[in-house]
Amino acid sequence: MFQQMKYFIAIVRNHSFTQAADECNISQSAISQQMKELESNLGITLLKRKGRSFEVTEAGQYFYIHSQDIIKDVNQLTQNTINIVKKDAVTLNVGYLRSFGTSEFLQTVSKFTQEYPQVKIHITSGNHEELYELLQSGKIDLNFSDQRRALSNEYQNEFLTSSEFMVAVSQTLPVNSEQIDISALADFPCILISDSNNNQSEEEYYREILGVKGKFVLARNYDEAQMLVASNQGYLIINKRMRQQLNPEIVKIIKLSKGERKLIQNYYAYWKADNSGFYIESFAELLKQTFS
Repeated sequence: MFQQMKYFIAIVRNHSFTQAADECNISQSAISQQMKELESNLGITLLKRKGRSFEVTEAGQYFYIHSQDIIKDVNQLTQNTINIVKKDAVTLNVGYLRSFGTSEFLQTVSKFTQEYPQVKIHITSGNHEELYELLQSGKIDLNFSDQRRALSNEYQNEFLTSSEFMVAVSQTLPVNSEQIDISALADFPCILISDSNNNQSEEEYYREILGVKGKFVLARNYDEAQMLVASNQGYLIINKRMRQQLNPEIVKIIKLSKGERKLIQNYYAYWKADNSGFYIESFAELLKQTFS
C-alpha cells in the first residue's frame, strides 16, 4: 500500500493519471490498475471518474493529506536509520543562548560525545533572534534558547528550566533591599552584552518585556560588562544562574521585579517538527536530564 499511496499523491497533485505515470516512471495503465487495487483494499472510492477527468472524494482528500504525512515520516525514519549505520556522515548543528551561560550545555555536549562519538557536533552561540533565524533557515538542528514567542506546533518545544531575572549594580549604588523594581533604574544605562551589529530586537525585548527605560551601553562579554558595572557606568540584567560568573565583592546582585511581578524567563530546547531525528532527540533528552 505504501507505493500505492505514492502513486495516489502523484495523481492528485498533478490532477492527471498521465502526468503522474510519467513522474512515477510507470505506464498509465499500470498506475490506473494500482488505484483500482488501492480503492478495492480500502473498500471506498477515492477518485470519482468523470470521462477523462476525475474528482477527489471527501475520503480521498483526507487520504491525500494524511498520506503525505506518512510518506514524510517514513522518509525521515529511513534517513535516520541510514545515518546510524553511516556513522562518519552524521553532523549535528546545535545553538545555545550566549547570555544564559554554558555550564549545562557543555555538560550535555560532553555526555553526547561520549555516547555517540561518531557524530560530529558543530556549536553556534548567539542571541535569541540570531538563533531563531538559524533554526528557521535550517542552519542549526536544535536551539537552546529563551522563550520570547508563543510556542508553535511547527517546532518540538522541550521545556528545560526557568530562572529569575536579577540585576548587577555597582557596590556604590545606594540599594539595600533584596529586590529592586526596574523603574528605579530608569536613569541608569542598561548594559547589553552583544558582539552583533544588529541589536534592535534585543533592545526592543528589554524595553517592551523587561521595562528598561534608559539608554543602552554595549559590552562584548561578561568581563567587560562587569567592569562597566563596577565603575558605575550602568547595570546588567542577568538570569539567576549567571550570578556565579560575577564577583560579589565587585558588584551587588539583586532580584529584579516589574511592578508587583517577579521577572522570570523560561528556557526551551527547540527543533523543527519535520526535522526531528534520533540524534536531535537524544541531545534534547540529555539536555533535559542535565537540567533536572
